[in-house]
Amino acid sequence: MDYATLSRISVKHLTVMHVLLMTHSVTATANILCVTPSSVSKALAQLKTQLNDELFFRTGNQLAPTQYALSIGPAIHNVLSNINGIFQQGEFAPETFTGTLSLSMRESTFELFAPQLGSISQQLSDHAQLVISTKEQFSFEALLSGKIDFLLLPHDISQPPTHSKNLVWKAILNDEMVCLMNHHHPLAKGELTIENYLSYRHIRVIDKDLAEPYFEQTLTQRHGARNIATMVADFGSAALMCQHSPYLFTCSKRWAETALQGKGLVAKPLPFDYGQVAYSLVWNTVSLNNPACRWLHDQLVGDTAKI
Repeated sequence: MDYATLSRISVKHLTVMHVLLMTHSVTATANILCVTPSSVSKALAQLKTQLNDELFFRTGNQLAPTQYALSIGPAIHNVLSNINGIFQQGEFAPETFTGTLSLSMRESTFELFAPQLGSISQQLSDHAQLVISTKEQFSFEALLSGKIDFLLLPHDISQPPTHSKNLVWKAILNDEMVCLMNHHHPLAKGELTIENYLSYRHIRVIDKDLAEPYFEQTLTQRHGARNIATMVADFGSAALMCQHSPYLFTCSKRWAETALQGKGLVAKPLPFDYGQVAYSLVWNTVSLNNPACRWLHDQLVGDTAKI
C-alpha cells in the first residue's frame, strides 16, 4: 500500500469528487458541502494532479466527467460509505434526521408503494427529504456510484434484477401477472386461452435495462411470440392505450388493482405458466453502513406486509 500517496488525499477530496459526480457543478457542490466554490475548485485541482486526469471538462454550464472519473465513482462511494459507517454509530432517530434518503422506481411501482412511502416520509423530521426518482433517471449504475440509496422494481424471480457482485436484492412483495383488455373486447366475457392470447396484438412497456422479460422468453419458446402493436414508456400509458384499442396489456395484478388507469379494464389470468414475479428492493452492499439507509431498508421490508 502506498501510504505516502494516500496521505495526500483526504476525505474532503473524495467527498468533493463524489458530490461533483452527482451535481456536475462546482457551485451546487459547494452549497451541499457548505463550503465556498473556490474551496471545491482547489480540491478538484489537487485531485487532478494526484490522479493525473482532467476528471471533468466544461460543457455549457455544467461539468461533464471523464470516463476515468466515472469509472472511479463506485469505488469512491464505497470508501465514503465505509468511513461514514465508522462515525455514524448507535440508534437512528428519524425525527431528528436532517439529511436525504433516495429511491428510484418505475411509475407503476410508485403507485403501489405510495401509502408506505408517505408514511415513511412523515416519520422523518421537517428538515429531512425523501427523494423518489424514476428508474429511467437512476438505475443500477446510480446505485453503484451512490447517486441513490435504493432501487425498487418488479421482476421475474427467475430473472434476478442484477448480477452485480456489489448489489444485493431481496424480494419483498409477491405478485402475479394478468392480461388487461377493455370491456368491449371480444375476449372480455370468455376464457382467455393461449390461442386467442396470441391471436391479438399487444402493448409492451419499454425497459432499457431488460431486453426481454423472462415471461416473454418462456412464452416464445413454448407457444410462440406475441405480436407487439405498440411500445410505450410507462404502465399508465399502456393502460390508457388498452382502454382505446383492441390491444392486450400484460402487467402486474397488484398494479392493475391499484392504479386509476387500470379501472374499468377487464383482467384475465395468463393462460400459460410464466413462473413467479415479485417486487424487489435492490441496494449497494455498503449502503447499509449508513444508519439512515438501514432504517429505510427495514421500513420498506417490514411495511410490505401492509400492502
